Amino acid sequence: MDTDVEGVEQAVSTGTLPAWSRVDELVTEAHERYLPRTSGAVADYIPVLAAADPDLFGVSVAEVDGRVHTAGHVDVEFSIQSISKAFVYALVCHELGHDIVRERVGVDNTGLPFNSVIAIELNDGHPMNPMVNAGALATTALVPGATPAEQWERIRTTLSAFAGRQLVLDGEVYQSETLTNQRNKAIARLLESYGRIDTDPLEVVDVYTRQCALRVDARDLAVMGATLADGGVNPVTGERVVDAHVCGDTLSVLAATGMYERSGEWLFEIGIPAKSGVAGGIVAVAPGKGAIGTFSPRLDRAGNSVRGQRATAYLSRTLGLNVFASDVHASGRAARSSERKDSAS
Repeated sequence: MDTDVEGVEQAVSTGTLPAWSRVDELVTEAHERYLPRTSGAVADYIPVLAAADPDLFGVSVAEVDGRVHTAGHVDVEFSIQSISKAFVYALVCHELGHDIVRERVGVDNTGLPFNSVIAIELNDGHPMNPMVNAGALATTALVPGATPAEQWERIRTTLSAFAGRQLVLDGEVYQSETLTNQRNKAIARLLESYGRIDTDPLEVVDVYTRQCALRVDARDLAVMGATLADGGVNPVTGERVVDAHVCGDTLSVLAATGMYERSGEWLFEIGIPAKSGVAGGIVAVAPGKGAIGTFSPRLDRAGNSVRGQRATAYLSRTLGLNVFASDVHASGRAARSSERKDSAS
């Protein structure tokens, strides 16, 4: 797509969140409102995830000024899983640039499940977007580093900078996923055959498996999302993690593909870019305002947290986060009314 805007400065328009006490109140309300909901089931295709406590539920909102609101089990750690895709994509975009990553990985929704092999074949070996497993593997393969160990450490330190604290590997989750990731290995070999992965595909899968096994909590997710909302600066630590334009690229891809084949429905109903993980986490980002991080292991059939989706929808509506919502501006309404009166007289 040729937009012909090279060299044109990007203007930014954002809003503000309600007062501290109101945000705090709404986070608590979101938690209390959906805590009784028990629909959905924990993921069981990765054995260790099947042991998760289905009653855990945490909600957090991080503002771009660094204030963080929490309710429930926000300190319980879990594996980041597919949510890592968004932040590794931001890392690669920061290092390699907009055009290279768009050409190599893509930005369009496949309309198919996240681990689809058919999507690769239908698009002549192109992974289509970085939020499905094929695109995530192609993205991880682009992480700077002379060895897989260097790539992994670059991922760990960058995601730690997003979270504002040192994240560590969950060895049990990593081992469990390593024994069950045959499909990802097949996808990586297929991408290699199409020239989309230039290094050892099995080593790429191993680094990707490690990134998915990083331990986070709901508060971490909110702060990581707020870093994307704040132009790449962690609002808690003040550290710049990525450039501002990288945040725009990442959030655009999240909006289109972050919730897989449900992305269109998610935007229609909730209206903010988001990413989910099969351990029960969701991060949702309101540019210029902040982000929501939730954790609840009960998932729907698409692999998205049931409580997390509902809490996010509630907060999006009550905090005014929907990026597509608008109303008639009061001053504009008054001016038009005055114009009509003048023309009538």
